[in-house]
Amino acid sequence: MSGYDYLVVGSGLFGAVFAHEAALKGKRIKVIEKRSHIGGNIYTEETEGIQVHKYGAHIFHTSDKAIWEYISQFAEFNRYTNSPIANYKGEIYNLPFNMNTFNKLWGTVTPEQAAAKIEEQRAVLGGKKPENLEEQAISLVGTDIYEKLIKDYTEKQWGKPCRELPAFIIRRLPVRLTYDNNYFNDTYQGIPIGGYTQIIEKMLNHDSIDVEVSVDFFANKRQYLTEFSKIVFTGMIDQFFGYQLGELEYRSLHFETELLDTANYQGNAVVNYTDSEKPFTRIIEHKHFEFGTQKKTLITKEYSRTWHRGDEPYYPVNNEQNNRLYKAYKALADKEDQIIFGGRLGQYRYYDMHQVIAAALQCVKNEVK
Repeated sequence: MSGYDYLVVGSGLFGAVFAHEAALKGKRIKVIEKRSHIGGNIYTEETEGIQVHKYGAHIFHTSDKAIWEYISQFAEFNRYTNSPIANYKGEIYNLPFNMNTFNKLWGTVTPEQAAAKIEEQRAVLGGKKPENLEEQAISLVGTDIYEKLIKDYTEKQWGKPCRELPAFIIRRLPVRLTYDNNYFNDTYQGIPIGGYTQIIEKMLNHDSIDVEVSVDFFANKRQYLTEFSKIVFTGMIDQFFGYQLGELEYRSLHFETELLDTANYQGNAVVNYTDSEKPFTRIIEHKHFEFGTQKKTLITKEYSRTWHRGDEPYYPVNNEQNNRLYKAYKALADKEDQIIFGGRLGQYRYYDMHQVIAAALQCVKNEVK
């Protein structure tokens, strides 16, 4: 009908990997993107010689050697190690929770002392099974860490009191009885030198892939469904079905980016603000992702917001109610032979980048013959 084998809706990581791999298998692909640029949420752009993560910090990490080798063919990665810090009313703590954190909180020096302090504070629950996020957090790390480093940050992030959030949101928390500030345990970790956009550009650089930006799928949905025999859809699954079963819940984000006439604003790429006095959840100083030495710096304040129609959805709210609704939409999706749903929004799950790549590669393996 259209002359293409696939229409890919969305040029983020899932859509780009699918299009790239399908093109290598001899397929012809049309990619449409509603934003004015490719790359989805991993899009980066250069300002003052600094690669700016336009839609929040993205640190690539994986323990899967095959995935690391796959992404490394599109860019050279630096040795950046994610070591965020928390700012609680001007007090600085290391994340994840480790011996540096515990020493700052309690003056403990040995792992045995720290473990005993956490166990002592867990006892306030009296062995009760946690019924909400607050109780779950205390059962894992005690009251001090919960009050200073979890409670207000989590409530800003989710827009609800911790006592009203389900316990399963934090089934576990990283607690390390070592002086190790590396947030991830993965074997491979880094930032692409020169930003993420180049990766998507290289993935989509095929004679058999055509890309159009600033195109809204829903403005011509019926036409696309008529013209394309196969569509890879990476947008919101509930929107695709016209919200006929109800709206899934998402969180949206608001970013405020400033160019500052200083070489170093906060001394770290990511600083989480864990008290309620600051309305934003974190500040990103982009130059530190690539160990920048520019004379100026760019910072981005990140605010978490409730999603409403027309807002950009950034991550799903995977509580029991939403997961039940998603299963109902998934049942509709399974009946759609023409449509392949992929990515964080199409599959309504919180994917890290390495998981997106793995899912897209598996999708191509299953779909493209």
